[in-house]
Amino acid sequence: MAGFLDNVRWPECDCIDWGERRNVLASFVAGVLFFTGWWIMIDAAVTYPAQEKMNHAFHTCGVFSTIAFFMINAVSNGQVRGDTNGEGCLGRTGARLWLFTGFLMMFGSLIASIWILFGGFVVPKKEVAPGLAVFFQNAFIFFSTLIYKFGRTEDLWG
Repeated sequence: MAGFLDNVRWPECDCIDWGERRNVLASFVAGVLFFTGWWIMIDAAVTYPAQEKMNHAFHTCGVFSTIAFFMINAVSNGQVRGDTNGEGCLGRTGARLWLFTGFLMMFGSLIASIWILFGGFVVPKKEVAPGLAVFFQNAFIFFSTLIYKFGRTEDLWG
């Protein structure tokens, strides 16, 4: 699963060699998505500063998504497969547990943001913009994590 984007081919273009720029492009897109997610949430926090408009506890989903982003991308694909030279603290099993925990946190944050959107804003018929901000922040961080983890290659030196 870790290398399922390795066989993705860009349309042929003589002006740009995408093969050598895949890591740069994936990192750029993931960074823009991550930044956009936090920018949306910061904008919502500034626009709706009152506790009644947007509960301050709703920021927790974005914090856990960010922690999960770092957890997921801290483990290389080689560590998960067991291809690395060093075993590390717990070896391949520890890397897989760490990655699994990161994905659990990421999916949990995304599901919680959907619950906040509908349970806190849509059903009570409040202004829905703060709930959308919470959801889009977590959705952008989720897609940023996937692109940064699976969109890059790890063989930098051949």
